[in-house]
Amino acid sequence: MMQTHQSDPRILNRRTVERDHRGLVEHLRPGMQVLDAGCGTGSITAGIARLIGPEGTATGVDRDASLLEIAQREHGAVPGLRFAQQDLLQLPYVSQFDLVTAARVVQWIAEPPAALGGMRKAAKAGGVVVVLDYNHVENRWFPEPPEAFGRFYAAFLEWRAANGWRNRMATELPELFREAGIEVLRIENSDEVAVRGEAGFAGAVGMWAEVAESLGPKIVEAGYLTEERRQEAVEAYRGWAAEGLERQALCLRTVSGVARS
Repeated sequence: MMQTHQSDPRILNRRTVERDHRGLVEHLRPGMQVLDAGCGTGSITAGIARLIGPEGTATGVDRDASLLEIAQREHGAVPGLRFAQQDLLQLPYVSQFDLVTAARVVQWIAEPPAALGGMRKAAKAGGVVVVLDYNHVENRWFPEPPEAFGRFYAAFLEWRAANGWRNRMATELPELFREAGIEVLRIENSDEVAVRGEAGFAGAVGMWAEVAESLGPKIVEAGYLTEERRQEAVEAYRGWAAEGLERQALCLRTVSGVARS
């Protein structure tokens, strides 16, 4: 049975546009009209609003009402920022935004051509579309993670694939842009590398224990892992992240393009 995905607010709340969607920043200008599709708890959207200034408008949309409640509570007072409940596959906007973006979102959509098509439609002719996403198959940890986490990660990839979510989304984005009528301008390496001893290491590597806690039950429910194995993965990973993990390299790409009418 196909399942839905719900993002973990703990992970979303740590993100900033400057650090976690840095390929977008150079495209932002004061006064722009920007759509952030799949905004989650709004931490990146709020950063966009601050960078484009109160004379611009940053609109964050997400299908998850619980995440939007957090977004409104945490960032609702930011000038020029608004939130709305919308499904990325059913965006109502037509030629409305100077820039449309999605960060780590299209990887969770089983119909990415439709999602990119909706984003192109929401952008003005000649507007910019910027998408950031993972190639989960190329994520690496050094040294090799414990066997219990390796089993969980393999199950995570299998579960994603069974739901139609592409594990190599970062690699596939340029062709998806072209199919959607978006002229590719740039493909940028946006890998996230966390090294022990550097700022933010614990939060960056701790993400996978949080994934095993929040998404793990769905993976168990779908039959790709037992609950015992899931708990083993969380415990083994937390201990290893605290004492053994030295470097994490997550593979991401930022693809930017121009929406053609």
